[in-house]
Amino acid sequence: MSYYFTIIGTNDTPIYELEIGTYKQSGDGKPNFPIEIKEIQQFIVNASLDILQDVQFKSNQIFTKNLDSFYGYQIYSFLTQGNCKFLISTNAKNHDESIRQFFIEINELYVKNLLSPFYNLNDPIRSTGFDSRVRMLAKKYL
Repeated sequence: MSYYFTIIGTNDTPIYELEIGTYKQSGDGKPNFPIEIKEIQQFIVNASLDILQDVQFKSNQIFTKNLDSFYGYQIYSFLTQGNCKFLISTNAKNHDESIRQFFIEINELYVKNLLSPFYNLNDPIRSTGFDSRVRMLAKKYL
């Protein structure tokens, strides 16, 4: 099972991306996306933004499971209070609760990053500390 996680800023540009494999069931954490999917992963996630915008104004939920699907890969989304979007594309089945918990923990990390005086909204997140914490949470939940 593989995961493609991205944070989309308020102006619909990606500010953080991560490809990771599962650590559950003796996984090694390396993503194993087919080359055809790997090449269009950003396109798949960005295409689901239109669906997410329709859903966000019709519902008051911040976590959306099975937002979209593409050749067996499901898209999950999480909306922050500041209209930032967390999206995961994965081929894992029945991991809704672990993905939701992952999003909640990432939201806390993201808010802490926003509170830093050295970070401007919608700038790419290049912090190695942020990246290592995201990887640690992925190892814990995914």
